[in-house]
Amino acid sequence: MNELVCSRAGCRNAATKHVMWRNPRIHSADREKIWLACDEHAAFLYDYLAARDFPAVLRDGVPA
Repeated sequence: MNELVCSRAGCRNAATKHVMWRNPRIHSADREKIWLACDEHAAFLYDYLAARDFPAVLRDGVPA
């Protein structure tokens, strides 16, 4: 099985967390997207979305 990797550009580290988010200008409230994150980039990815006022939640683990 393929290892799940971080969504940060250029990062190939194993994902240990995920960020659930949506762009409220184009996504309805029931549609969420997922970015995978390693420990090093989890806060960066979350902060990137939060700075753009996108609803985002950082969670431990990766979705099944």
